[in-house]
Amino acid sequence: MMDLIHSIVAMVHTLWRIAVQLSFYAGVLTLTSLSVPSAPSADIVDVGYAKYLGNRSFPNTVAYLGIPYAEPPLGEQRWRAPLPLNTARVQKSTGGRVVDATVYPDFCVQGSTGGGDAGGAGSEDCLKVNIYAPAGAKSTDKLPVLVYIHGGGYTFGNPRNWPFDHWINQVPHVVIVSVYYRLDAFGFLSHPAFSSPSVGDFNVGFLDQTEALRWVQKHISAFGGDPARVTINGESAGGSSIELHLVAPHNDGLFHGAIAQSVYRAPLPTPDQQEPLFNFLSEQAGCGSGSVTAQMSCLRKGSISAIARAQDAALNTTAFTNQYNAFHPVQDPRSIPVLPTTSILNGDFHVVPLLVGSTSNESLGVTGGSTIPTALKGFFPQLTENDINEYLAEYPASDFASSSQQMQVAVGESQLICAREIMGGAFAKKTNVFTYRYNQPNPTSGSDVVAHAAENWMMFKGTNTGVNGTTTFTPMTPVQTAFAEELIAYWLSFVRSGNPNTFKLARSPTWPGYDANQKLRVVLQQGPDPTSSGSQIETEPNLESQRCVFVASKSVIEQD
Repeated sequence: MMDLIHSIVAMVHTLWRIAVQLSFYAGVLTLTSLSVPSAPSADIVDVGYAKYLGNRSFPNTVAYLGIPYAEPPLGEQRWRAPLPLNTARVQKSTGGRVVDATVYPDFCVQGSTGGGDAGGAGSEDCLKVNIYAPAGAKSTDKLPVLVYIHGGGYTFGNPRNWPFDHWINQVPHVVIVSVYYRLDAFGFLSHPAFSSPSVGDFNVGFLDQTEALRWVQKHISAFGGDPARVTINGESAGGSSIELHLVAPHNDGLFHGAIAQSVYRAPLPTPDQQEPLFNFLSEQAGCGSGSVTAQMSCLRKGSISAIARAQDAALNTTAFTNQYNAFHPVQDPRSIPVLPTTSILNGDFHVVPLLVGSTSNESLGVTGGSTIPTALKGFFPQLTENDINEYLAEYPASDFASSSQQMQVAVGESQLICAREIMGGAFAKKTNVFTYRYNQPNPTSGSDVVAHAAENWMMFKGTNTGVNGTTTFTPMTPVQTAFAEELIAYWLSFVRSGNPNTFKLARSPTWPGYDANQKLRVVLQQGPDPTSSGSQIETEPNLESQRCVFVASKSVIEQD
């Protein structure tokens, strides 16, 4: 019977969408002139300046896809801070008609994954959000909000590959927002001359995220969300972005909780250190002559394909040996004035509840290098020979079962894992903190190693992302689905209450808070059957704690 009801609802909703779309083409029909059933009308949200029709992806879930949050960063706005959405322009352009928001938008221009593939797919007109809400949610519901910032090394990533419909279907008591932001050279081109905004702005991809958070504060209530209860969440470069938002000086009031997964501890170079990369891209794109102002004028007129080829070339050249060859966030007096590790150790951060963790074997799948020195130097170019020797002394072969484990730990802790201890220890002095170790391999990897991003497969319908915004979804077994539901329950419990235990599944263990004395964390792993949890509690190993103190001490090198 329920299947029949769901089929009828889906059919009515489809007919309703067709009627609305016909009104676009005719240009004369209006929403009020249509006679529509009451259920699908709940899929239209009025944000004041526009009405958006969402997609009823589950009987209790509506996805509003491709909602603009800023002006398109085109032409002269390329490499400039995002402009707030001109709502008067949007209102005039829609003319009161309902906007179809049932299809995923174009993703932001992609960069290469570094595996020899070419980037370039996507659009510059990509400053959009996808919003997943309970069907019929109203502004008076004041539901907590999760804002998700995707990973991809700041160079690639498509929010479509990490859908949230099933999260809302499981827990229809939250609103989830997934953010598109500029990537690679389009998002993180830098030059010292950008200190003058007339030339350009630093970290525009990061500023896109911030503008999305501002849009959420103004408009998420229309979707049933409470702007006073926003939790930011991200994995890998998304986790790095969360760390940056936590220390950014002008982000007060934009969020009230944070979830940082596998924080990508890529160093933040200075604009001076990125100048050779700027010059390389400008030359490759055919804009290598003249002043910086002239080069920027040329680049702003350049084609996406020319710039995409140039940014890919930077990853495949030997011109940047022991230098920075990737377009990442940089130190900037306005947006990121101090290195995040330094700010966090100094207690200078936005004090909000924090959930932070990593996978068991993070370094796999993140960076190359056949030895500890080459892998570390490739990731942290300013490490000296003396620093490397100190690393080797801190990670002696006698502490590990094999040389491969030694390298996994030595590289993985510096690149990703130690963010858990660094952030957890500092935040625990001021607020509630929960830490984890994710210990379930991606079942499609053919390995029992829990590599970087393994949890994404489980949390997002068996996704394995590919190049140029693509992904492959693999069907999940009942045991895997049950484990995914356990993870989602923990995450959304934290969003709803600042504590992963309040609304956890009954079968899940109580997740202890993290403090300097006990240093307890949960080990997240699937159970033997769909009715059992395999997760358990462990104490952070002393050796790991000590090594992460050492890793944190090296952050000062980035400012030398």
